[in-house]
Amino acid sequence: MDKNVFKAMIMAAGVGSRLEALTANFPKPLVPIVNKPVMDILLERLHNVGINSVIANTHYCADKIINRYSTNSIGVNFSYIHEQNLSGTAGGLKKCQHFFNDGDTFLVLSADGLSNINYREIIASHLKSGAIATMGVKQIDKSEVPKYGVVVKDENCFVKEFQEKPAIEEAKSDLINTGIYVFNYEIFNYIPENRFFDFAKNVFPALLESGQKINTYNLTEYWNDIGTIDQYISSSWDVFDGKVEGVSPKSLLQEYDFKGNKRNIIGRNCKIAPDAVLEDCIIWNGVEILSGVKLKNCVVVSGAVVGESAENKIIAP
Repeated sequence: MDKNVFKAMIMAAGVGSRLEALTANFPKPLVPIVNKPVMDILLERLHNVGINSVIANTHYCADKIINRYSTNSIGVNFSYIHEQNLSGTAGGLKKCQHFFNDGDTFLVLSADGLSNINYREIIASHLKSGAIATMGVKQIDKSEVPKYGVVVKDENCFVKEFQEKPAIEEAKSDLINTGIYVFNYEIFNYIPENRFFDFAKNVFPALLESGQKINTYNLTEYWNDIGTIDQYISSSWDVFDGKVEGVSPKSLLQEYDFKGNKRNIIGRNCKIAPDAVLEDCIIWNGVEILSGVKLKNCVVVSGAVVGESAENKIIAP
């Protein structure tokens, strides 16, 4: 890895409103994926490629993120800023400018992203391109494009155009922005201070207008995010099924063998009645399920005591 690339910023300030049932008491970066916070997985992957200095912008339930990572066993030197008011994806990075040195090249990642991306390769692609920015893009089924920012690239893999959550019939590409970026320090010249500013809506259009190149790196590896309940559930089963590198599900879970039970993710320190029946459920740590309860396709949040049967529900305390 290039000697200059040893720092990263994680965008961790979002409220997680689309995950509201799961984020009532703690922030989206700490939502467990098979009993492990998604931000743990991110930090471990960064550490594994030698990126050990990480800063995060925090806002919602900031103290829980700060307390977990200010002293950590991952091996990462963790810094943070606490935003009293949200300032957008790019505005959050601007507040972290002091963390980086002039001339640095660095990674910026969304805290809700889950992938097997090779960080060394996207950094190498960026350095080779000579661009001010590189964006990780992923080819998806065109039916899914209305959920994402769409990227149109030219024959040299530079961005030609953006479309923000276009209708299927209007989409000019099936490539989406994954929220994984490599930037040169000069990116700060395009982000004003003390203003709400987004990468997609403000920074990237300004770069194109000024003639700056935005390189794209095509992710062929696994990628998903936990932005919605459905995506959270699919990501959890992907990890459980071994699709995400570096995460060993069996070491993270409490195992049960009840008659009638099918595939389930069960956290630690749970109390489950012997006659309870679970099918395709995601059970967080510290859950109690009472006698006679049958659950199917449910997510049960830590602290919940479940006394009634349910199907296709989020069950919180």
